[in-house]
Amino acid sequence: MTAAPGDAILRAVDQSALAVAMRGELWLYPAVEVLHICGFVILVGAAIMFDLRLFGFSRGLPVRDLARHLLPWSCAALLVIVPTGLMMFSAHAADFVDNRAFVLKLTLLMFAATNAAAFHAGVFRSAASWDRDVAAPLGARLHAAASLVLWIAIISCGRLIAYV
Repeated sequence: MTAAPGDAILRAVDQSALAVAMRGELWLYPAVEVLHICGFVILVGAAIMFDLRLFGFSRGLPVRDLARHLLPWSCAALLVIVPTGLMMFSAHAADFVDNRAFVLKLTLLMFAATNAAAFHAGVFRSAASWDRDVAAPLGARLHAAASLVLWIAIISCGRLIAYV
């Protein structure tokens, strides 16, 4: 039986100095995981606050101003989430690629990113007409609903990785 090309990559990741340290240093993995969760709290918190605004909460707060305020926080959170996620992945790469919750989490993350990009490239371009004291259009509310569902599912999958 021949090994799949991905097996060599997983073996290399598994044997990397980072992976060995993540598995061997008592407090490294938990510290990285806490940073990962803190980053997710900021990212998902910003997304939920924005989604709630699109659903009509705090209509006096301009949508574009809220986006300008929250987007840098979301980007900064990604600068924490991505490297910490990769660090945790390195410690158990072979296990994670076979974990249904992990694979589903990554798939849902791609959908969440696509949803956000589609929102900003589409309906958000007309935000000047519904910026304040006006209901967001149906398209914006649909993106917000998808965002909420996706982020709740992503968080759930992240938590389930340890149990599946």
